[in-house]
Amino acid sequence: MRPFAIKVYRAVLGIPLGETRTYKWVAKKSGRPKAYRAVGQILKNNPYPLIIPCHRVISSNQELRGYIFGKKMKQALLNWERKIKELVV
Repeated sequence: MRPFAIKVYRAVLGIPLGETRTYKWVAKKSGRPKAYRAVGQILKNNPYPLIIPCHRVISSNQELRGYIFGKKMKQALLNWERKIKELVV
């Protein structure tokens, strides 16, 4: 696995439950602020989508982009996480 991909996955693992960040945010956090398209490609190939929560990454205009299990599932996961967070916090 490439070093940048590892940085991307680590950044995504740091996104709190029920919250979202942009591809641009992940790129910046991973040390390559202009590589947001590369971030999208890396997350598209996420080998552990249930462990590395790539569903928490959205576009800069707050739109949901592709997800291995579909956009509806991406939205459902975010909604479930927000409900869980409300119960726990």
